[in-house]
Amino acid sequence: MRVLIVEDEPKICTYIKRGLEEQGYAVDTAANGREALELALRTPFDLMVLDIMLPELDGITVCEKLRQKEVCTPILMLTARDTVEDRVSGLDAGADDYLIKPFALSELLARLRALGRRDHTATKSPVLAVADLTLDTRSHRISRSGKTLELTAKEFAVIECLMREAGYALSRQTIADHVWDCSVFNESNIVDVYIRNLRRKIDAGHELKLIHTVRGIGYRLSAEDSVKTT
Repeated sequence: MRVLIVEDEPKICTYIKRGLEEQGYAVDTAANGREALELALRTPFDLMVLDIMLPELDGITVCEKLRQKEVCTPILMLTARDTVEDRVSGLDAGADDYLIKPFALSELLARLRALGRRDHTATKSPVLAVADLTLDTRSHRISRSGKTLELTAKEFAVIECLMREAGYALSRQTIADHVWDCSVFNESNIVDVYIRNLRRKIDAGHELKLIHTVRGIGYRLSAEDSVKTT
């Protein structure tokens, strides 16, 4: 999942970013409300951590403007003030949850996981399956033919991206947008490298190959030969 952290305190921002990246999230950051608004309007983030007290535009205003533009990204609001008025203001502006500073990283991660599940489970099951490949987004476990596979956090994120759109061809850019922050992917072969690793771990030794190259586009995960189009 790709997350935008909007926090003007460098130490707090670095603390959150490092913790999320260790869990396999792709993380972008913004230090003020105007920058955050511009990023969120042009980039499809899966989750957003948004501080209320920001320079240029405060978090409440950013949240309101995003909802006015029909940006539905789940937003976790951060506030240093534990008052009912602050919490109500954030929720009324369109935030999905709030967290009071100071906070434990473990709680922040738990709340983001909950928001991510809430966003997906409205229309999708948390357990994804293609042929004999099964992925549980809650436990972060993946198996093929009943055998558990050992994947890195980024490998897991790549295969989850492909499984959520099983049967459809995804471009390298689309895959990268969901797995890496904007500073990493720049016409590099990083997606190809991870696909090669995943083929070795998922398809090697199996007659049925699930990861397919779609020439001129990117990759597709499917038990079928045909390609779906939108």
